[in-house]
Amino acid sequence: MPVPLMRALILAGGEGSRLRPITHTQAKQLIPIANQPILFHALEHFREAGIREVGIVTSSTAAEIEAAVGDGSAWDLAVTYIPQEAPLGLAHAVKISEPFLRGEPFVMYLGDNVLIEGITRFVREYERTRPNAQILLIRVHEPERFGVAVLDGERITKLVEKPSEPISDLALVGVYLFDDTIFEAVHAISPSSRGELEITDAIQWLVDNGKSVRAEMVTGWWKDTGLPEDLLEANEMMLSLLATRIDGEVDEASVLTGEVVVEAGAKVVRSQIRGPVIIGADSVVEDAIIGPNVSLYTACEVRECEILDSLIMENCELTGIHRLRNSILGKGVQVSRNNGGDAADLRLVVGDQGQIRFD
Repeated sequence: MPVPLMRALILAGGEGSRLRPITHTQAKQLIPIANQPILFHALEHFREAGIREVGIVTSSTAAEIEAAVGDGSAWDLAVTYIPQEAPLGLAHAVKISEPFLRGEPFVMYLGDNVLIEGITRFVREYERTRPNAQILLIRVHEPERFGVAVLDGERITKLVEKPSEPISDLALVGVYLFDDTIFEAVHAISPSSRGELEITDAIQWLVDNGKSVRAEMVTGWWKDTGLPEDLLEANEMMLSLLATRIDGEVDEASVLTGEVVVEAGAKVVRSQIRGPVIIGADSVVEDAIIGPNVSLYTACEVRECEILDSLIMENCELTGIHRLRNSILGKGVQVSRNNGGDAADLRLVVGDQGQIRFD
């Protein structure tokens, strides 16, 4: 595979206000999807595409992001951290990253996006065609949630950030490829009514000033994980890619069906596991029914519960719950039921260290 003369910029400064209470105490880009932080999926995509130099834009959760990623060597990457003083827009993130990026084309990736096919195809197409900018588009049902593009044939004529009136169902996927002309654009535009420098305005500037801007359609699955239901959908999609792997212990009384991963140090005792399911390292599952579509992160304890279609983070303890579904539990959450209590068909979104007890 040829190594592209290209850097990468990943935006990991957003605070994830729509994901509270989960994001009150942790970076949204580090929420584990199928037991891997969202941000790590992007880093793997860079490596697969042959990119080696990566800038990560951080804000209030910088220390947490830096502790998780380090110098990038775990992915064979060289990482540079770029602090953003406040969430002043995607184009502002490009503007402050100019010293790191200038001189080579770059791919910009929003750190809370999940693009299942990766970016290699789009990087190769950019290298072949060499436009000033290349955007990725996908058809969506709720265009008001996204930046959208209007096309005339293959030509991009207009871009609007979160339109109040439907003008197109072609949403901009959170992956962009640019050359140095984008820096002219981000310096030329003014803040929007939201007080931010919008990347859609910067790309519109390129269009209006005769620069070459091309679009590529995403044919695979993509998700902007801005809402709890988006996280659950992304978790389900990534779990669907699992291949069975049993590195932990499963006793003879347990029954596993479908694709199931039991990571090292995990124990499954007298339980039914209905894949796709991943059980994280050092977790214990006893007398339980787990799955489908459940990710159980590291060092959890689950006893006498039925859990399906849920994302459970590390160090959670669940006891006597029938049934937990479509739920997201943060780190160290405890949910339990006394004998004789009733807690059927629970749907919960609980932040880190939350405690819920049903009497």
